Amino acid sequence: MKRNSKNEKNPQPIKNKKKERTKDNSPQNQSKNNAPQLKIIPLGGLHEIGKNTCIFEYDDEMFLLDAGLAFPTDSMHGVNIVLPDMTYLRKNSHKLKGMIVTHGHEDHIGGIPFHLKQVEIPIIYGPRLAMALLSSKLEEAGVSDRTQLQTVGPREQVKLGRHFSIEFIRNTHSMADSFTVAINTPVGVVIHSGDFKIDHTPVDGERFDLQRLAEYGEKGVHCLISDSTNAEAPGFTPSEMSVYPNLDRVFAQAPGRILVTTFASSVHRVNIILQLAEKQGRVVSLVGRSMMNVIAHARNLGYIKCSDSLFQPLHTIKKLPPEKVLILTTGSQGEPLAALTRIANGEHRQIAIQENDTVVFSANPIPGNTIAVVNTIDKLMMKGANVVYGKHQGIHVSGHGCQEDQKLMLALTQPKFFLPVHGEHRMLVKHAETAQKMGIPKENTLIIRNGDVVGLSREQIEIVDRVCSGIELVDSSRTGMVHDDILAERQRLAEDGVVTVATVISDKGKMVGNSQVHVRGVVTSVETTLLQKLIERTIYDILNERWSEFVQSGRKDEDAVNWEGLRECLEQALGRLLRRELQSNPLLIFMMDSVSDSPTRSTRRRRSSATKVAS
Repeated sequence: MKRNSKNEKNPQPIKNKKKERTKDNSPQNQSKNNAPQLKIIPLGGLHEIGKNTCIFEYDDEMFLLDAGLAFPTDSMHGVNIVLPDMTYLRKNSHKLKGMIVTHGHEDHIGGIPFHLKQVEIPIIYGPRLAMALLSSKLEEAGVSDRTQLQTVGPREQVKLGRHFSIEFIRNTHSMADSFTVAINTPVGVVIHSGDFKIDHTPVDGERFDLQRLAEYGEKGVHCLISDSTNAEAPGFTPSEMSVYPNLDRVFAQAPGRILVTTFASSVHRVNIILQLAEKQGRVVSLVGRSMMNVIAHARNLGYIKCSDSLFQPLHTIKKLPPEKVLILTTGSQGEPLAALTRIANGEHRQIAIQENDTVVFSANPIPGNTIAVVNTIDKLMMKGANVVYGKHQGIHVSGHGCQEDQKLMLALTQPKFFLPVHGEHRMLVKHAETAQKMGIPKENTLIIRNGDVVGLSREQIEIVDRVCSGIELVDSSRTGMVHDDILAERQRLAEDGVVTVATVISDKGKMVGNSQVHVRGVVTSVETTLLQKLIERTIYDILNERWSEFVQSGRKDEDAVNWEGLRECLEQALGRLLRRELQSNPLLIFMMDSVSDSPTRSTRRRRSSATKVAS
């Protein structure tokens, strides 16, 4: 794809009279030919779905674009939320000038309350709906005083520091009030698509501002960073309005109550469901805190318009005929604590599945959630519900553009360089292939990973460094972080069980009484009594053969024995014994007390007590 370089208008960096050099952890801001570079540093959203987070950095300034979360895999026991590793941002927080939010989905704003507990963000700019949702999250987390929220509208421009000017361009997505952003930098204009599809008949009438994109394309777009989620799918993504007649048909055929689940943040879909309920004379009960919260904010801002009388509490609908009731609930992804999952398990306090109930899944499973979703569907069917789900029903469309949408984005912006983002590796590769078909040279396209530092100058794009990347895990209480060692312990507990050993050693190197051994969750043919004898024999042998190694010669005070060293030695030996005899690697909890044999001292004194995993 050829572009007239004369049309490329790039602002020059503002020069300081006195430039200070500060020592920090950032990569160098120069390319190999010493040209100034813009740093683009994704910390999440690449080779995965979710936790979209990206840093833009130039010289001594940076800003954050989106900060989302992802949901845990089955092996992440007790984990509720997965966040990107933000070590780089924390170490360079003195450079942070602010943040840009493209829209209000959890995979773009869900991580912000957690990050604000560690880093103050001077100001966050974003659309009205996203800022309303974020405001509630910050209040709940107690961090609303650590930033300032500022709403923006279409074509509004904001300035962050000396080097960045950002314009918000209306786009269309599965969520209302969504933006593409044009970032004016010292090296050129960078367009970040945000999540998008080209929807010509949007539910709220807010059309994609394709004209503004084309204007930027005419002036010269230096780099396009674009959503790759549906890069494998040919054609255009259907309009959100295409689900209206199909949902209308399903609702009309339902003989009794209707339970509908979708993403709470899919405001357009929720709006359609509410319109159809009103059309067909059904009242609506909302179940799930996130569903209630999003609808309340969307109604206040005018994105959902319906009468107050449409909504009825759960205790009221029990008195109404089933054919007059629609229940709108969370749980489209089979989340363990979501309302629909609890209904399917028979654990919900107010709702139980009845004969003639119709349950509608107006969402597709996110990769990794398929098993949880089909398990929920099975349980609902076993309780007598008619469950409507699957792509063939036409009751769900994606909020992300397919190949033709992506081609239109490329054609309008005409970028010199291209970075595919927001997707798993095969999606990024496919999107890069599409860009090459549209005329962007292969050498002007990069496939990158979370943590890669992309250096963008006027002449080239390259990977110049890597920063700390990975994940941070939040436990189910949402108050504490689950570190790697804790997660490893939980995985071992789940896979191999736990063995607890408690023993008492005298300061003469003798075992006092029998050791206490408890086995939980361990599959083995070895009886506990035999295992106890083997453990005691191992302890006895080490005390008999190696006691002198842990006694400091010539000393007779109570610190003469290296109890910590002895405990570690015993623990390692017991770990080897358990792996050999049980043919597995259970978690070992080893506790050791010591007592004194001296008549002039107390008969028992705790010398050491520790809990460690088997090595």
